[in-house]
Amino acid sequence: MPDPLNGKHVILGVTGSIAAYKAADLASKLTQAGAHVDVLLTESAAKFVTPLTFRSLTHRAVVTDLFDADSPEAIEHVAIARRADALLVAPATANTMAKLALGLADDVLTTTALAVTAPVMVAPAMDAGMWEHPTVQQHAETLAGRGVHIAGPGAGRLASGLMGRGRMLEPAELLERLRWVLAQDGDLQGRRIVVTAGGTQEPIDPVRVVTNRSSGKMGYAVAQAARDRGADVTLVTATSALTAPFGVAARRVSTVADMREAVLDACSEADALVMAAAVSDYRPATVAGSKIKKTGEKAGDRLSLDMEKTNDFFLEVPEGVLRVGFAAETEDLIENARYKLASKSMALIVANDVTKEGSGFEVDTNQVTIIGADGVTDELPLLTKYEVGDKILDRVVSLLTNRDRQHMSHSL
Repeated sequence: MPDPLNGKHVILGVTGSIAAYKAADLASKLTQAGAHVDVLLTESAAKFVTPLTFRSLTHRAVVTDLFDADSPEAIEHVAIARRADALLVAPATANTMAKLALGLADDVLTTTALAVTAPVMVAPAMDAGMWEHPTVQQHAETLAGRGVHIAGPGAGRLASGLMGRGRMLEPAELLERLRWVLAQDGDLQGRRIVVTAGGTQEPIDPVRVVTNRSSGKMGYAVAQAARDRGADVTLVTATSALTAPFGVAARRVSTVADMREAVLDACSEADALVMAAAVSDYRPATVAGSKIKKTGEKAGDRLSLDMEKTNDFFLEVPEGVLRVGFAAETEDLIENARYKLASKSMALIVANDVTKEGSGFEVDTNQVTIIGADGVTDELPLLTKYEVGDKILDRVVSLLTNRDRQHMSHSL
């Protein structure tokens, strides 16, 4: 599926805050994502950033005056509201939030907001003292109670020079939140998807672990792609180096035993499990209670570890959960993948040769072959890991839909 922002009509309301300069970057990023951006500037916002800036970035007319007789969009502001897929007010001042909460309509933004039936997101930007004021908090609660998504504010250094909560969230974060809002009616709406990511770590002593080279990027990409299709996503992650996508419930684990517990718990109500994590096959048979010290400085010194197999919990996943596995191989790719597919009762397996350039660990791309238990095989070119995740989910959606049809036919 395409980016949830692609082809969508987004109203960007900009109000009179110093953070208005960030709105220019936001308008640019929305446009680059394929959105059609209608910018509504309040009179005070135009004192911080000009309409020409937004027109240059969005290649669309910018509306500033509700009563501009030369602008059909301004006269027919309801048309903008009707075609909107979302309204994003960023930055949103305390004054504008009050107007929105009270239903006041004295400018092009607040008038349009009353006519919008699409989802609304508000990104507050003000001094910390203003944000913490009971009246502002009450207005935020009123808006949230009506289903408005309050995004932020963040904490940090403010324009006043003080530190506190009141900063408008960064454009990239607002885009992620908006994607989540717009994806709610995707083809995985109502589905629960569990995704694992990263390399598990088995302790040797309190300092050292046995692990692998998995960065977790593939699992995180699958989780984001599932979120962007409307799924309720749980990400069981064995890495702390990455930030979980907004709207994804992350459960951080370390060992295989930790992952087993988290996965089986999450799968109790799941529709599908995508096991993108690199799970340790072996662990030290005993774990030292204190740091193991070097016994000497001679070149011949050795440290031996007695290793034992970890428990493979894949087959413990409830039968009703559609299982997708990964096979990261260095030789006999398809043969090894097909064996793993059959032996672990998977619906799909994603095979990749980690020795290929641009594929495998610690990179943003991957080249995989998706093999189904139904015999259908898709050999994909080199793609971004997000695109690979989307291709995997295409197959997952198809399999879940077919399963639902079979259940329905059996019940008739």
